[in-house]
Amino acid sequence: MSTPRRVLFDTDPSPDDAVAFLAALASPDELDVLGITTVAGNVPLELTTKNALKALELGRRTGVPVYAGASAPLVRKLVTAEHVHGRTGFDGYDLPEPTMRPQAAFAPDAIVDLVMSLPARTVTLCCVAPLTNIALAMAREPRLAEYLEGIVLMGGSMSEAGNITPAAEFNFYVDPEAAARVFGSGAPITMIPLDCTHQALITDARLEMLRKAGTPVGDAFYHLLEFNKRFDRSKYGWAGGPLHDATVTAYLLQPDIFEGRHVHVDIECSSVLTLGASVVDWWGVTDKTPNVTVLRSMDADRYFELIFGRLLRL
Repeated sequence: MSTPRRVLFDTDPSPDDAVAFLAALASPDELDVLGITTVAGNVPLELTTKNALKALELGRRTGVPVYAGASAPLVRKLVTAEHVHGRTGFDGYDLPEPTMRPQAAFAPDAIVDLVMSLPARTVTLCCVAPLTNIALAMAREPRLAEYLEGIVLMGGSMSEAGNITPAAEFNFYVDPEAAARVFGSGAPITMIPLDCTHQALITDARLEMLRKAGTPVGDAFYHLLEFNKRFDRSKYGWAGGPLHDATVTAYLLQPDIFEGRHVHVDIECSSVLTLGASVVDWWGVTDKTPNVTVLRSMDADRYFELIFGRLLRL
């Protein structure tokens, strides 16, 4: 048997994020989850940290360390998304208050310490939130980017319109300077944009997989995701909202579910009109060196079979 891939999740938990790291924790033969770092994003830091702890207790994975990180972007005021995820970020199902507590270390410091304490190129960062913690970690330890096995992230958009402004996806919009620093770091990056995640709709039939399982995890996420995706159903008129963040976990488990190519990506940090936009040179019209593997399509049926199957192991 091969050694499980070491991963570290950086997250701002709404239900999407929780599915991503819980499915990874349910896959110990393939993934070794070293810890979870939280950042302000979907809701403020206090709530994202609490939601991570709640999800771990629901999944009975209380040995996983959680580190709270940045409470605001590098240089901007925090923008949150309670209009999508509800006041707590976990609206739709009342999970108990957590008995777990976060670790004392600041998340960017924990990222550096965890990664640099292990052999080079053996840790992958799984990023499903604004990239503030990662940019801060890279500022503290300039060798971090070249020391990583890679970064797999959900963020950005290509030809798909943005989901917080006409041009920008939420994670990059919240902290475009952090995204720009990470994308310019030289780390091996795989980016899963809205173009791909919008193919992964939680239809009623897919949601029913969770309810039918009859487990505490299945019941909780049935209600959490049903509430969480009402906004997207109403906004887009789709048969369901996208399960964005677990695409990161699915790619690590079964990369052949996805298709993409290695291209150059820049992040817009100056324009008021297009702030946070990811500029993807898909056709190589510039001379810029490719720096990101962008995944543009996926097999949604295989994706849900994999991710909900793993989640329901807990």
